Amino acid sequence: MNSSEEKAVTGLSAGRSALRMGPAELVQAAAMARRFYLEGKSKIQIAEEFGVSRFKVARVLETALERDLVRIEIRVPAELDAERSDALRARYGLRHAVVVESPAEAEESPDPENLGEVAADLLGELVAEGDVLGLAWGRSTIHMAAALDRLPPCTVVQLTGVYDAGTAERGSVEAVRRAAQVSGGDAHPIYAPMLLPDVATATALRRQTGIARAFEYFDKVTVACVSIGSWEAGISTVHDMLTDEERSHYASLGVAAEMSAHLFDAEGRRIGRDLGERCITVEADRLRRIPEVIAIAGGQRKAPAIDAVLRSGLVTSLVTDTAAADFLMAAGPPPRPALAREDPDGEG
Repeated sequence: MNSSEEKAVTGLSAGRSALRMGPAELVQAAAMARRFYLEGKSKIQIAEEFGVSRFKVARVLETALERDLVRIEIRVPAELDAERSDALRARYGLRHAVVVESPAEAEESPDPENLGEVAADLLGELVAEGDVLGLAWGRSTIHMAAALDRLPPCTVVQLTGVYDAGTAERGSVEAVRRAAQVSGGDAHPIYAPMLLPDVATATALRRQTGIARAFEYFDKVTVACVSIGSWEAGISTVHDMLTDEERSHYASLGVAAEMSAHLFDAEGRRIGRDLGERCITVEADRLRRIPEVIAIAGGQRKAPAIDAVLRSGLVTSLVTDTAAADFLMAAGPPPRPALAREDPDGEG
């Protein structure tokens, strides 16, 4: 044990409370604390070594904490906010919530790039060998895929079409390929735009061999990554793909958020279901059956949309930032637990 470890465990407080212990008590308490906290010995083992009862050991360890002989620190990487993460997880009934510090220079920007890096680490932790990983279109999922450096062997499937077929190689298709490359598994990309002009065109595209093959994997997906968009220009790709008349129509229905071409009002109810019929995307019912759905979204501008999607019950885990988390913790009454994953009522 080096000198810094010795000081961390046995450093004596200058306070009067520590001085009330005699030198023999201090030495014994420090030795027991070293055995317990640094060497990992049990209280029974320590009791046998010092010839005392395990109850005496427990009292000594408690006293060592009270009198500042031992200082316990719970430390996570500086960019992770453990307290906000735990509070957010409990509030929304999520399986996992990871909150990272918002970049000081980009508090108003949606989806800071560091979210993708943290999400990549989370994905590496949650995906198991043999899983089927689904990736939906979104800037945050693209950033996440670019940051991946470890994944167990798994199949990777694209869950939505792309924002612009002309950018497929630089977007979600490339994200699927990147994840498959890291994992060493098969990739099933979708070379098609997310939004089509009418239902007939969308239906015909779904029947094409490559797209149909990807759709066959949707029921096998075990972990999915999705993005969340606010209903405003530049924040939702679906919003940007629609005409002014169509945007006004869905706005009149009360749309507050979009995820994988599914629209939600502020209470998390699905609205504008007709839009999905024109889209190449995983259906909401299939998404609901996926065991782990991780949303990656942050920033103050997206915070109300994140709240709406979390209230839908479609998402089980969230990677976000402090700017969004502070809004979410004060966003009205706590929602029903997401893990129940009930199908919310919706109109339109």
